[in-house]
Amino acid sequence: MTWLHQLNPTPAFPPYTGRYKVGTVDVEIPVAELDSPSPAPSSASDLSTVAFRIFYPCHPDSQQRNVRWIPSPQREYVGAYARFLGANGAFSQFFSLIPQILYYVSIPAHQNAHVLEPQTSNRRWPVMIFSHGLGGSRNAYSHIVGSLASHGMVVIAPDHRDGSSPISFVHTPGEKEELKRVEYKKIAHKASTEVYESRDEQLRIRLWELGLIHDALLKIDERVALSNVAEDHKKHGGLTMFAHKLNVHEPGSISFAGHSFGAASMVQFIKSIYYRPDSQEPGYKPLFTPSSSSPLVRQVTPTTPVILLDLWTLPIQSPATAWLRNHPMPCYDSPTTGGSNLLSILSDAFFKWKANLEETKHIVAKPAGADPNQPGPHLFYPIASAHLSQSDFGVLFPWLTTKVFGAKEPERVLKLNVRAILQVLRNGGVEVADTSIRDMELDEEDAASRKVLHDERILSRKKDSVRGWVSLTTEPEPEPEADLTREKGPVDAVVEGEVLGETVQESQR
Repeated sequence: MTWLHQLNPTPAFPPYTGRYKVGTVDVEIPVAELDSPSPAPSSASDLSTVAFRIFYPCHPDSQQRNVRWIPSPQREYVGAYARFLGANGAFSQFFSLIPQILYYVSIPAHQNAHVLEPQTSNRRWPVMIFSHGLGGSRNAYSHIVGSLASHGMVVIAPDHRDGSSPISFVHTPGEKEELKRVEYKKIAHKASTEVYESRDEQLRIRLWELGLIHDALLKIDERVALSNVAEDHKKHGGLTMFAHKLNVHEPGSISFAGHSFGAASMVQFIKSIYYRPDSQEPGYKPLFTPSSSSPLVRQVTPTTPVILLDLWTLPIQSPATAWLRNHPMPCYDSPTTGGSNLLSILSDAFFKWKANLEETKHIVAKPAGADPNQPGPHLFYPIASAHLSQSDFGVLFPWLTTKVFGAKEPERVLKLNVRAILQVLRNGGVEVADTSIRDMELDEEDAASRKVLHDERILSRKKDSVRGWVSLTTEPEPEPEADLTREKGPVDAVVEGEVLGETVQESQR
């Protein structure tokens, strides 16, 4: 395959475009040191820690080395990704060449750099928690979360141990430290009783982890001593540099975001916190039951910003959580806020997956009978983008995503996502830095003439306001034109190891 010979010897990330340099810290905290808002699921009995990576604005003179994109142990991770992606056809050749190169790919964030003093009016950095999708990890969305950090946010990227990552590891502290492997769980993508039950069990772990991470953030900001057993942090200082610098205590202050299964996780997380039945609802089997006295319950309000990237809706359709599904997103409890702080961005592939698109609209839409003047959600998709385009894979391996998925301009697609996220946050009162004139695709003279302060164009519903950036409504889509008559589905749109091989083969026919 001649296109493989065009491979850049070492794939690299483009620089972040915000005003701040970005630091990063790998974190793994023993569960025993945290207070869970909800009882631990039985399937998490052997998960003794919760893990996440923090991306944050750091001092401009920081010179610490960048962090490796493939975590340690690298050989284990590369092998797991090869198995996950289905190393056959194009990918078998890809993985015969790439493993040694992957070891040297680094995230352009300074490892364990000292956090910058907050530049906001309340002297605290705004915080976002970003949940990864199937096949993801705490590092797999480094460019989008690092870009947000470069604009003045502290972004928390969990490493979910629910079997959704190609592989993950649990460091168990003790006299003789043990390393527990959590392997990828192969679960079908078509609806069935067994699939719903399996995805529900994964969500129980994910929501429990998110609750623990929220508690960890409160303790970190309050300067509570916590152990950090992450491999690359053992020889460095603790987490005390973040003390009193995180805006995590005020209700509605934390933003919640995710991609694919991570977006589904955030929908279930937000709703499970906000809607808690007074009595047992017939047929409802809650996945997460935070105590009414938990600070987490006070955190989620109608003003909470929620960002859903390529929402994968199958897990939300489980019969066990139908009661929750029938409730609107909490933002609609406010007549003024409405969907103004709710952003859903689809890839071109997910837009063409009709069943998932219609369910996404159902989830983010205003409830029936809502005030017609109440704002609805922001709903967009960038043309010629793939499911991978919102992760690091698209920007690291553009030739691969173009050849296999037909995606174009991966770096620009990520910038469009970041622009929209930042503007939704600004409109909600979150203090983030201005988007650069270059990212807004304006020259300085044009920007000056328009007196551009923010990036309102990116949220405009006008056609062609931004090239290749399409605004959608929550109304049903018209029947597609002839070239789109074959409805997209999981084989085309969801990036899973067990179906990726079929996608590759189809693209090569």
